[in-house]
Amino acid sequence: MIKVLKQYIENIGKYFALLLQVIKKPRNTKIYRKLIVRELYDLGVNSVGLVGILSVFMGAVVAIQLYQNFKSTSLPIPDSYVGFATKVIVVLEFSSTIICIILAGKVGSYIASSIGTMRATEQIDALEVMGVNSASFLILPKIIASLLFYPILLMISISMCLLGGYLVGALSNMWSTVDFVQGLQMEFNPWFFTYSFIKMEVFAFIIATIPAYYGYTVKGGSLEVGRASTTAVVWTCIVLIVTNLVLTNLIL
Repeated sequence: MIKVLKQYIENIGKYFALLLQVIKKPRNTKIYRKLIVRELYDLGVNSVGLVGILSVFMGAVVAIQLYQNFKSTSLPIPDSYVGFATKVIVVLEFSSTIICIILAGKVGSYIASSIGTMRATEQIDALEVMGVNSASFLILPKIIASLLFYPILLMISISMCLLGGYLVGALSNMWSTVDFVQGLQMEFNPWFFTYSFIKMEVFAFIIATIPAYYGYTVKGGSLEVGRASTTAVVWTCIVLIVTNLVLTNLIL
């Protein structure tokens, strides 16, 4: 138990030490601009389709479950509250937390495996021999790209979730689309959107850095790279859930 705890503390220390190395000012910003554009496509644009499809069905499921729960009570709850409650749940939790957990599997495994492969094939060692800050060169563009594009993914997810709730009402006739839209227009605390975007930025940083740490510090061949990718996804999801709890208590 003590040995495992010591290993966890050691990994946390190495993680923050790597971050200090990452944030050092780059020498050639032109190269970093090209890298950031490439990472915007790899980490962000390639995830738009997945986020959109999952969000549509996720919003539909949330709306159906809310409708069934409202109708199972003896209280006369108007159908417009289905749209209102869907909006609140989607903005506060689903479009930030759930989507980021999914992205942790897709993007996190890609980051860990790509950097881990470079470590296993000694490409990172070659960069360091040439005097390049390999940590900053490989990880900083991923962090910047994630911080820039993930809020866009959040907006897409919120829109698609609400569209999913609207469509399932129109197709199933469980509630009218007019009532659903009326619920979307009901009074809403704008701070909830701010809270969701703050969470998304923090989660984007976590998704970009934890898998990068496991990929950067991997030792061995392809088998170890695969194990590092799995470990990176697991710990990223755990940190996301714990951070979600902390941010909810601090902000809300």
